[in-house]
Amino acid sequence: MAASPAAAAALLILFALGAAGGVAADGSDHRYKMYEPVPLYANKVGPFHNPSETYRYFDLPFCSPEKVKEKSEALGEVLNGDRLVDAPYKLDFRSEVESKAVCSKKLTKEDVVKFRNAVAKDYYFQMYYDDLPLWGFIGKVEKGGKADPSEWKYYLYRHIIFDILYNNDRVIEINVHTDQSALVDLTEDKETNVDFLYSVKWKETPTPFEKRMEKYSSSSNMPHHLEVHWFSIINSCVTVLLLTGFLATILMRVLKNDFVKYAHDEEAADDQEESGWKYIHGDVFRFPKNKSLFSAALGTGTQLFALTTFIFLLALVGVFYPYNRGALFTALVVIYALTSGIAGYVATSFYSQLEGTNWVRNLLLTGCLFCGPLLLTFCFLNTVAIAYSATAALPFGTICVIVLIWTLVTFPLLVLGGIAGKNSKSEFQAPCRTTKYPREIPPLPWYRRTIPQMAMAGFLPFSAIYIELYYIFASVWGHRIYTIYSILFIVFIILLIVTAFITVALTYFQLAAEDHEWWWRYAVFL
Repeated sequence: MAASPAAAAALLILFALGAAGGVAADGSDHRYKMYEPVPLYANKVGPFHNPSETYRYFDLPFCSPEKVKEKSEALGEVLNGDRLVDAPYKLDFRSEVESKAVCSKKLTKEDVVKFRNAVAKDYYFQMYYDDLPLWGFIGKVEKGGKADPSEWKYYLYRHIIFDILYNNDRVIEINVHTDQSALVDLTEDKETNVDFLYSVKWKETPTPFEKRMEKYSSSSNMPHHLEVHWFSIINSCVTVLLLTGFLATILMRVLKNDFVKYAHDEEAADDQEESGWKYIHGDVFRFPKNKSLFSAALGTGTQLFALTTFIFLLALVGVFYPYNRGALFTALVVIYALTSGIAGYVATSFYSQLEGTNWVRNLLLTGCLFCGPLLLTFCFLNTVAIAYSATAALPFGTICVIVLIWTLVTFPLLVLGGIAGKNSKSEFQAPCRTTKYPREIPPLPWYRRTIPQMAMAGFLPFSAIYIELYYIFASVWGHRIYTIYSILFIVFIILLIVTAFITVALTYFQLAAEDHEWWWRYAVFL
């Protein structure tokens, strides 16, 4: 049984490396001779103001061959929503073209309606030329100062111009723009004959091949953005310092006084009535309710923390450069599969310390705690994507690959980790004896209950990272590109420190209020 997961893990690593290398075009070394074909792939189309809504390029009635040739894609590319097909344009290396016809097509009324709706929603298209992304708009709307949309004019661009920069035998940069004089009026629902044209212009540049991707990350590295990022880090550091001082005050003024008091006069302390956190010392290490679920949550959280750490390491060494198609999604799937043993070990080991008996059920719960809700969410979103024919819908083959990865790698490693955790024979070592019967928890004010303290525990960590969250969300659901992973890693470390500090402080307040059921609330704070 041990050999099978190891072999599967090795194959998975090789597959990941192949997927990372598979980003390259057919010319794997990106070197071309004069007039040699350079791969150009059409990817997808969609509304500019909603980048998450994308469709296949030929869902719009462009000039298409009789049989569309699809590019074989890696797992991460499919998860990213890329659906690359051969584009109808021929852009051979250093071969200039002036107003060459792609095709002459008769647009039916249905085709006109499709294009007009796309133009009205500000559709753009995306392509890849020698692994360089390029974008262009489908058409334009002329409002003419009129508020009534029924009086607006809708035009389709029929002439695309490619400007390509090269250095010796390599492509460095590509830009695309449209001929504003070559328009097709789509305002009325009538059949229209359209001659789709394209032009290609080549220009030499001294920019080296190694720096050709820098322009895609330049917006994130602008001085203004860097200044905002550093202000965010300064703000987070101030928050950490304030919390550190707050926690130090508690430890030095409150706890130290108690320790000195009991150290100098132990007998007097025994005679006195205990209060606060000292009053519940016999109950504070009583095992929590639903300890199987608690252990599963702890194991899953440890796995996700390990996953985040490995992703940061890959990002810091430059694996996730701009438009490395699907590299991040491939890394997430592979690393999550390979770290499942951590979840099994931590969950089962802690469950055994809590004197749990049904470790198999605990292991199954650990495996489903994150994957279960993820599967339900995926089924809903994938169904919606299929209904709208969006590129976010995963093909059946990709779903089978993910299921095989979970079956052959994730689950076996989870079981192996669980067996190792069960056989670790670690025992829970409480620093004091637990009483036989639990003490009654006194009534708590509303602000000391779970929901208000959850809000308090989340506010300060959120205030430390909210600026970085804005840039991350803008890159996930917008057109921004996030590339400053070093700053993100610093913010992540600050987040861990702030979360640890606020957790210690709120746990102390809870114990001081004689509420000994701190296990679950501590986990919620973390």
